[in-house]
Amino acid sequence: MRYDVEIDGQKREVAVTRDGDGLAIALDGRPWSVDAVRIDARTISLIVGTPSPGGDTDKPFHPFAPAKVYEVDVEPESIPDRLTARVGAAAVSVMLDGRRRRLGAAGRTGSGSHRVTAPMPGKVVRVLVKVGEAVSAHQPLIVVEAMKMENELRAERDAVVSQILVSEGTSVEAGALLVELE
Repeated sequence: MRYDVEIDGQKREVAVTRDGDGLAIALDGRPWSVDAVRIDARTISLIVGTPSPGGDTDKPFHPFAPAKVYEVDVEPESIPDRLTARVGAAAVSVMLDGRRRRLGAAGRTGSGSHRVTAPMPGKVVRVLVKVGEAVSAHQPLIVVEAMKMENELRAERDAVVSQILVSEGTSVEAGALLVELE
């Protein structure tokens, strides 16, 4: 999956693919091996190294480039699709390309349909609502596991669940419609 990301005002290209139990990530074409584990709702532990030559799965990281461990705290900002990522004392503002919406582009405010979509490929692990249920702004709707992390997708505003298009255990692609609210 390819993403266009803006990091502190600089546009970057990020390509993410599964590589065994980890991820192969290319940042502006430069390869990295990453093992990611969610610690809590806003903290991710990353082990980052350069890939082993030839994709040797017994040695996922290059033997001459030691892997580094980072704890990243992620906080959403008031602007849709923008967040702040903190690594130690350093904080950077990050925004996904507008074509990749975390909760769907329609219905962010006001009335009308609100479509909740998968932020990236993954598996639905929990459906927390039922059709016809009234939900309030920021209420969790569905949980999708992606890259060993659980992503809780929430309602952007008060609404009623009009359609649930997935069930627990369903594999989904990035952008797949999961829940529709009216």
